[in-house]
Amino acid sequence: MNQAEIRKLIPALRVAIQPRQRKFRNPDGPEGRLNKMRATVTELVKNERIELNYNRADEARGYTERLIAEAIKYGDCHRPTMEMATFWLEEKQLVHKLFKVLVPRFKDIRESYTRIHKAPNVYPGPFLERAVLELRGNPFPPLEQRKSTRNWLHNILLEEARRERTQQKRSGGSQE
Repeated sequence: MNQAEIRKLIPALRVAIQPRQRKFRNPDGPEGRLNKMRATVTELVKNERIELNYNRADEARGYTERLIAEAIKYGDCHRPTMEMATFWLEEKQLVHKLFKVLVPRFKDIRESYTRIHKAPNVYPGPFLERAVLELRGNPFPPLEQRKSTRNWLHNILLEEARRERTQQKRSGGSQE
């Protein structure tokens, strides 16, 4: 099997993943670190929006993206995908949620399945960057309001120029 054939077996992720794991302090070592990641991915699928430290959110995002991409590509009849889902999701009903709710929601989406927003730090307190990690299409109100640029000066001037041009065309002649 050459490199091109192997790449077809793994679904492409829609977010950039760091090549190395982040260094988290954990008294239980690598196993404790992995258990924390499993708990984070489980909470994200369960609640669809969680707030945590930025480093952990960024790494959990990669694992969640991979889990959803595999579930979309192979479905629930594929044994390795089911084993991966039961490993990452600690509660059995969340495996059903993954395949029955999240896969149909994300089936036709061409962008990432998760969003990460930087949250304000708690002051005074530990100076760790906080983040909100959420699944797209969740039932909660959006965190970032889209700012309307309609009332910006250059947009008002362009809209007026467009109106004048269409009126000139309708009136019968262009006076350029």
